Amino acid sequence: MMSNSAQSGSKVIVIGELNVDLIFADSNITPEPNRERLVRDFRLALGSSSAIAAAGLAGLGLDVAFVSIVGDDEFGHFCLKELARLGVDVTHVAVDSSVRTGVTLSLTDGSDRSLLTYMGSIGSVTPAMIPMELFREASHVHFGSYFLQDAMRPHWLEVFQLAKACGMTTSFDAGWDPAEHWDRERLAALLAYTDWFIPSEEEALQVFEVGAVDELPGRLPAERGAVVVKCGSAGAVGIFADGRVEYAPPFTVVPVDTTGAGDSFNAGFIAAKLRDEPDREALEYANACGALSTLAIGGAGTVTLDALARFWPEGRRLA
Repeated sequence: MMSNSAQSGSKVIVIGELNVDLIFADSNITPEPNRERLVRDFRLALGSSSAIAAAGLAGLGLDVAFVSIVGDDEFGHFCLKELARLGVDVTHVAVDSSVRTGVTLSLTDGSDRSLLTYMGSIGSVTPAMIPMELFREASHVHFGSYFLQDAMRPHWLEVFQLAKACGMTTSFDAGWDPAEHWDRERLAALLAYTDWFIPSEEEALQVFEVGAVDELPGRLPAERGAVVVKCGSAGAVGIFADGRVEYAPPFTVVPVDTTGAGDSFNAGFIAAKLRDEPDREALEYANACGALSTLAIGGAGTVTLDALARFWPEGRRLA
């Protein structure tokens, strides 16, 4: 990619992994060795942090282009069809017969889940797949699953530097590091070019090496944008570049499946900020999107303007 200072537009670019989720749901989902268990429900769903956020952004009325790669297999074609059905532009998703599409097995009891992931194509996105014309058209770039996107990890700083040179805003979600190394030095450098870093509470504590969220303000890099921490049933906390700390309480729901709730939160926060909502209101809007997404099995497609307005009438202000 080459640097360009062309004027940005209204499109959001999401760069990231694509996989399917195989979701098994029951109130008591713990596997037992050498036993067969029956479960209450099952879904084949569009997965991946990046894709669920992209679908949420499209559902909230934004123009979204996705950059990714899938295998030339049934799961890959399913991902493409689902993204397109949910209103995401898949022009820049490569189909490669030399790889198999990634798969995540999710065992969920409603309030929490366990994940097993086959990487396949998940870590195969490269900078060469990102068309320069998207940076001329777009106003924002987002990615998820920092620790799973192996081929992109050394290049995110370059991507975000280019985005800022083009006048774009930037955001990303860490996801869990399966190796638990946390890549702290590289992440600190990236935060200097990140408007909104949106980790979960557990991820934030690991990345910044603290024991509690209230210790975060004193441990964050001096050069950074906002760090927005998803605290699940405890709500969300935003630590902004000017030193302000804002809190938004959670919505009370009885969750069916928490798969994708954090990614739906990401979509809500980004959509609110791109529509110039104040920080506190953006946190509240994001909490509503995250809570809404837990009321159905699967993460993608659960958050739309109409569904959000029914769930939370105050959300109509961003319609």
